[in-house]
Amino acid sequence: MKPSIADIRKEYRLQSLDEADTAADPFTQFDRWWAEAMASEITEVNAMTLATATKEGIPSARIVLLKGYDSNGFIFYTNYNSHKGLQLADNPHASLVFFWKELERQVRIDGSVEKTSAETSDAYFLSRPKGSRIGAWASPQSHVIRHRREIEERVLSLESKYGEEVPRPPHWGGYIVRPEKMEFWQGRSSRLHDRIVYSRWEDDWTRERLAP
Repeated sequence: MKPSIADIRKEYRLQSLDEADTAADPFTQFDRWWAEAMASEITEVNAMTLATATKEGIPSARIVLLKGYDSNGFIFYTNYNSHKGLQLADNPHASLVFFWKELERQVRIDGSVEKTSAETSDAYFLSRPKGSRIGAWASPQSHVIRHRREIEERVLSLESKYGEEVPRPPHWGGYIVRPEKMEFWQGRSSRLHDRIVYSRWEDDWTRERLAP
């Protein structure tokens, strides 16, 4: 008998999250959880859902990779002319979600978005494998193409043009999400999960518990 989707469920029992055990600063708390996620050898631990929206508020979401963070925000890189890039140009706000199922944890981040400096984008671009650098030139990301062969032909042409010295395309670079709210979610049994949310208040943060 085919199992019912509605019957798929998992009890979360690994850990709990109490306000007294969390850091006063959300970035410090993220540091703690990030270190534990790294130690758990989670596959693509830096994978995160990025949700953007048009200026009319129509949302879209996709998985991208975190490529750096500090007390200023969370950085990812992409084609500025992609679907998400165009949405961010019109509506510079986004949400990020990390889901580390092995730890039964989720982190949600809401904030404003701006481009990183050209120097930051250059430094990261030059650290990428050559194939990825060529790919940034070859792909008109999110735009319609007739056949995969178009991309393959562009790759060959660009490899011939640039050799090993592949510069960063002007339409490609980084974004930094500057958090205004960060929520730490720890799965608990009977769906009575622990949720601690930090909200920015001027130059400080408030910390509160949310109902599951």
